[in-house]
Amino acid sequence: MAIVDAGASAVLLDEDSGLGRGWLRHVELVMPVVLLVLVVGACFVWPLIGPVPGPTGGDVLSSNLPSFSPGHLLGTDPNGNDVWARLLYGGRSSLIVGLSVNALGLVVGGTLGAVSAYTGGILDAAIMRVLDVLIAFPSLVLTLAVAQSLGPSRLNTILALAFFSVPAFARISRAATLRLREQPFMVAADLCGTRTSRMLFRHIAPNILPQLVTFAMLGMGIVIVIEGALSFLGLGIPAPAPSWGNMIAQGQQSLSATPMLVVWPCLMLFLTVLAFNLLGETLRSRWSGR
Repeated sequence: MAIVDAGASAVLLDEDSGLGRGWLRHVELVMPVVLLVLVVGACFVWPLIGPVPGPTGGDVLSSNLPSFSPGHLLGTDPNGNDVWARLLYGGRSSLIVGLSVNALGLVVGGTLGAVSAYTGGILDAAIMRVLDVLIAFPSLVLTLAVAQSLGPSRLNTILALAFFSVPAFARISRAATLRLREQPFMVAADLCGTRTSRMLFRHIAPNILPQLVTFAMLGMGIVIVIEGALSFLGLGIPAPAPSWGNMIAQGQQSLSATPMLVVWPCLMLFLTVLAFNLLGETLRSRWSGR
């Protein structure tokens, strides 16, 4: 009887731990998704439906108003611009840059990596050697140089960052395609004379896409941080157009008097990057079966 009871207890403990892990897995996915929905909704939807003033062109006579002033939820900056509006429009700029850079990296790098791995031979060697040269450069330093030479703007920031995201996506795509190429269904399709384009878009792309999307989620956080650093240095999105990076740069000039001008964009940057990192890690663990 004792043995049966012990076994039953072990089964119950196993079930409870399984339920616990199930709830934990749901929380790990729901928390970053909810946070991202709130951030994206606030940045893109709220200015369309809510009473949000413009992010620029403020009245200097209304400068440095405290939080919860009439008509200004988070107060105003030294130029009289509404801080809440600049946070929302600055987040829109940062998210557009992050999404554009990772979309370009996924499409261009993913395609290059898949084509390189599937075709092999001289084409594979040529593509990978070029990518190896790009990866060998210190990316942040070269990004600063590219951004400086192109000039500060949103488009130039996207191009400068996408230039260095392509090799990373290509590496992941190539490694995933090499593993996939040895699978029985790929060998069978190849023996049946399936066209290369069909192999790439019908068989390879759907199977490597989860890994690329996971990397893109993690890359979103990295790109947003780098864009903030470029804007902080005056090489990203130029003022007076708002971004979290140049808001931090402007706020640090009066940090001792108005610290919240730095705290608010730092907090938004932290929460957004944290949400993307958590989402990427959760997707990675789910799709890898762990």
